[in-house]
Amino acid sequence: MLGQLRAEFPDVTISKIRFLESEGLVLPGRTPSGYRQFTAADVERLRYVLRAQRDQYLPLKVIKQQLAAADRGESPGPRGLSGHGACGEPGDDGPRSLSREDLLAVTGLSSATLVELEEFGLLKPGDGGVYDPVDAELGAVVKAMAQFGIEPRHLRAYRAAADREVGLLEQIVTPLYRQRDGRARDRADQALRELASLSVALHTLLVKMGLRRVSGG
Repeated sequence: MLGQLRAEFPDVTISKIRFLESEGLVLPGRTPSGYRQFTAADVERLRYVLRAQRDQYLPLKVIKQQLAAADRGESPGPRGLSGHGACGEPGDDGPRSLSREDLLAVTGLSSATLVELEEFGLLKPGDGGVYDPVDAELGAVVKAMAQFGIEPRHLRAYRAAADREVGLLEQIVTPLYRQRDGRARDRADQALRELASLSVALHTLLVKMGLRRVSGG
């Protein structure tokens, strides 16, 4: 099982997997002698968790909520999470649009909070009033932050900071997208992905440094 994961996650360890198991994110079966048995669905579930941590910096509580919603068939999730289309139709890994009711059910947000998030520009429905799965991820994070007394109005600073970061990255990659070379778009897409990842990592590290001063660590 580790061999299947280490190609993408070279730092993953047995201890990490057991910690995720103790948190209820994966529940492997057991042999009569007590050894864990990880199915292909368990491995996909672990990939989902590890990617969400690495690429989106989501807390485990939010990832667990997403997995629970996928188990119920209410949102997209890794292959094999349920037998009734957690990822849409069998073999379909594409994003699934969410209605307003779907978004509220998946995230646990109240309708009033969703209205506030839209008013402050943190969420915006697309054509036909539907939402992207990324909107559900953001909503789940907002729901988790609300437990600490953080309201949508407090998140306007995050929106403004994100817009500034996007503006900077746009200045860098726009000339790449304008090149006429046949492979220019692929290079621009790759550069944008790398810059986005670095931007998120830098933001996370700066917040950690600031919190270290707050905690006195």
